[in-house]
Amino acid sequence: MKPAALLTLLLTAMLFNTSAVAAGDAEAGGRLFAKTCGGCHSVGLNARGGFGPQLNGVIGRLAGTTADYQYSDAMKNSGVVWTRETLAAYIENPKKVVSGTRMIFWGISDQQKIENLLTYLETFQAQ
Repeated sequence: MKPAALLTLLLTAMLFNTSAVAAGDAEAGGRLFAKTCGGCHSVGLNARGGFGPQLNGVIGRLAGTTADYQYSDAMKNSGVVWTRETLAAYIENPKKVVSGTRMIFWGISDQQKIENLLTYLETFQAQ
């Protein structure tokens, strides 16, 4: 096979076989939340701060501002607003986004899992 044809074939295969992060799956995000986040955080009608803050309405919220949780000074003074982008970055590497955070979490590198978590959290925006 000629090099140009091989390159075209490889680029076409990459285009169709690598997908950008697909839309999130709230159900899968819920399972991941329960397994990975639910020990410290809560969402839903009776959510409240515990070992970590409750996450109802987190998207669009200024970091460190819920009344029912004592945040670290680093979080309170971060100035971070939790958008999908900042939450995605935080879920991937919390200490990179808020240096000095008390959150003990190693991060998630799988972008689809992050998208699923964000989609799940969005179902609690009106709570």
